[in-house]
Amino acid sequence: MLFTRFFLFCAASFFFSFHLFANTLSHSVSMDSWFSEFKRNASPSELYQFVHSLPKGGDLHHHLSGSGYGQWWYDIASSAEKNGGYTYYTRVSDNGCTAFGDNAFDFETPHFLFHTIAQPTWQGLTQCQQKEYVALAKLDHNQRLGFINSIQLDKPHEGRDEFFERHWQRLNELTANPVLMAKILLLNMQAYQKEHLYYLETQVNIRNKMYPDGSLYTPEDALAVFTDMLNSAEAKATEVTVRFQYALVRFTPNTDEQLKWIYAFVDQHRDWYVGINLVGREDDPKGHPTRFKKVLRQLRAQYPKINLAFHAGESESPNENIKDTLLLGVDRIGHGINLLSDDDTYLLMRNNRYLIETNLISNLKLEYIERFSEHPFPQYLRTGVPTALSTDDKGMWNSSLTDEYYVAVTQFNLSWTELRQLSENSLAYSFLQPNDKAQHLQKLSDALDIFERNSVMQRGTKTKPRYSPFICQFEPVLCTERNSQ
Repeated sequence: MLFTRFFLFCAASFFFSFHLFANTLSHSVSMDSWFSEFKRNASPSELYQFVHSLPKGGDLHHHLSGSGYGQWWYDIASSAEKNGGYTYYTRVSDNGCTAFGDNAFDFETPHFLFHTIAQPTWQGLTQCQQKEYVALAKLDHNQRLGFINSIQLDKPHEGRDEFFERHWQRLNELTANPVLMAKILLLNMQAYQKEHLYYLETQVNIRNKMYPDGSLYTPEDALAVFTDMLNSAEAKATEVTVRFQYALVRFTPNTDEQLKWIYAFVDQHRDWYVGINLVGREDDPKGHPTRFKKVLRQLRAQYPKINLAFHAGESESPNENIKDTLLLGVDRIGHGINLLSDDDTYLLMRNNRYLIETNLISNLKLEYIERFSEHPFPQYLRTGVPTALSTDDKGMWNSSLTDEYYVAVTQFNLSWTELRQLSENSLAYSFLQPNDKAQHLQKLSDALDIFERNSVMQRGTKTKPRYSPFICQFEPVLCTERNSQ
């Protein structure tokens, strides 16, 4: 009798599990079929709205200082009430003065206006130099537009040199203000809430932050500015979970000593910091990955595991940069667009645990590809190299995470299964603590299931998203439709 009951229980369990699996499989297949039909018949605005409404897991490759739109920077930096009591000046003319601070910037380059400094630095200039600068709050209309546009890569002649050698230098001392940076982060969270994002893993450095008088915050006090914001009602209302990576520019002086300090700091603040990232141009040989092997081995002997997500393979030229970066023990690769030029490393990464953080718009804007069709992203996605979409420096591209998904869907004919996989990968390969990751993955899975049912039953939201300047250029009909209504 007991055996009979046990047999019946096992049989019932098997048939229930099989029925559940069959329903799930059938539902998945029907959603793929529905999505394929939807893509054939949908207008660009309907497809964009679908992608905008899609529950998205996370954005894992995100430079906070590159994520602020020009208008955000101006609105906060020009107001002492908003930015914590700071006054900023930006360079609007060239009077032929000598550059200060050991050639801190090049006065002979006409595109290098709008270099921005805080009041203590401005007060240390000569009178000639001071006249080249105007307080942000006192810019006229054209100067204000010039400032906003100067930190956006939106002109045909601009490319990676303009981006790496001008954009960041224009922001300059703005990024040393933790109050301003925390507000840029909050604006990101509020924007991501509208895009249905659950998790943001952003790069936040807290050394050398300055008070309005030019004195320095302690690292602990600077971090508290960010965490106080994240614990605020405004931040919690977004329901976007945020964790930090600490970034190190790979070719700056004393990188070994900097990395040692970063390891110690991240180890002490694992509740907020989940990883470390080496960033910067890869065409500068001073930042080659192998130079960090010795110091990383030393640090691993001192500290429990700290996750690493390094920029690698961000080049149109063949090299073994990704392989050399994997030798450092990294968990994720940022960009990785030249992986296919290294056959052995490509084979290693197939069906493995190393995720490539794909940044389609960034790679186009910085001219690592001439057109999206050249991007290796679909090869990675469809041959088992884990990948997820992310924004990199969306403020400087004037784009959004939805734009990344829209480009991927329209340029590479993504199936629903692939679209869902990308969303899930961006959480599954995050550096969240295991319990937090499991909870977020379950929340995302439930939301995607509901989204599938609502999509098939045509019960999706009718609210039209705002279109970014990038997407208006990429898909002009979207903004033409909006303007004609």
